[in-house]
Amino acid sequence: MKPLSIIVLASVLFTSSLTFAKKPPTPVFVAPVERLDFVDEVEALGTLQSNENVTIMTTVTELVTKINFEDGQRVKRGDVLVEMDAAEELAEKVEEQSRINEAQKQVDRLLSLVAQNVASKSALDQQKRDLQTAQARLNAVQSRINRHILLAPFDGVVGLRNISVGALAQPGNLITTLDDNSKMKLDFSVPDIFIATLKPGISVVARSSSYPTEIFEGKIASISSRVDPITRSITARAILDNSDQKLKAGMLLRVTIKKNPRQVIIIPEEALTSNGRNNFVMVIQNTDNKTTVRQQQVELGKRRKGGVEILSGLEEGQQIVTHGSLRLRPGAQVVIKGVETNNESLTELLQQGQNNKKAKAL
Repeated sequence: MKPLSIIVLASVLFTSSLTFAKKPPTPVFVAPVERLDFVDEVEALGTLQSNENVTIMTTVTELVTKINFEDGQRVKRGDVLVEMDAAEELAEKVEEQSRINEAQKQVDRLLSLVAQNVASKSALDQQKRDLQTAQARLNAVQSRINRHILLAPFDGVVGLRNISVGALAQPGNLITTLDDNSKMKLDFSVPDIFIATLKPGISVVARSSSYPTEIFEGKIASISSRVDPITRSITARAILDNSDQKLKAGMLLRVTIKKNPRQVIIIPEEALTSNGRNNFVMVIQNTDNKTTVRQQQVELGKRRKGGVEILSGLEEGQQIVTHGSLRLRPGAQVVIKGVETNNESLTELLQQGQNNKKAKAL
């Protein structure tokens, strides 16, 4: 090799080593290691039904004479919803009432005669039986009259009206529905491996595609006594408040069960790097007036959207690299461009870095 070539090669190697030696610190974004509230979550799909619901139907064949409700009207327990023609039964009631009055007079008359030993006690007993029979017939007539009047069995909201005044109602005809929707029952099924999780009083959170930005909260009220042998799932029932009347029976909701509330160390998922089954984070350390990183192995717990629980390996108060760790090696010098405190996006962190730079310039 010619002397000139050797000189050029040596110059290139020297320049490269100087460039490597003068490599500037790697810019990174970091997040503080904190203890946050955390719960384990189990997800399922559930169907809503009213707290109480009933289908209002007729039990007699008769003409409808009056309808006392409108579609979607809120009614009270005992309100008369529908009245049907009961003229014949009312006439029978008057007749039976007359018989009762006459039977009562005979009993009163015989009581005085028996007291004077003018009438026999057996005649009085017979007259009392006639009075009781007349009262029983009156009760039977009143029962038939009651079947011509449909009452609201509880407070609630009626559905659509399916009959009109003048129509001939027949047994089994659907008149309307009645739902007590002040609170709703949410029935959902989960695999039987979560039986230990399902306990009355545990909080649940439900979401509906009808209200994508809203959350409906409730608590588990009861759990089925049987596991489905085919699906190997068990049904639980939660009660949700519905004072704003947004929830309707039959709606499909996504249910999240929250259990085992605790405070644990949570870090952003993007801070993790993996090597086989091992997981690592880059921890910020300050040595000799330099900011460097060291690789720390961590043990993972449960995950949630955007974050992961750390069982061991980190301590509260440390800082870890969230963005830029893939370009780092243990011991590398870094410069912190921004601090992630509330799951900010990379764009937001970059803007934070620009603001910090402007503040220093001022």
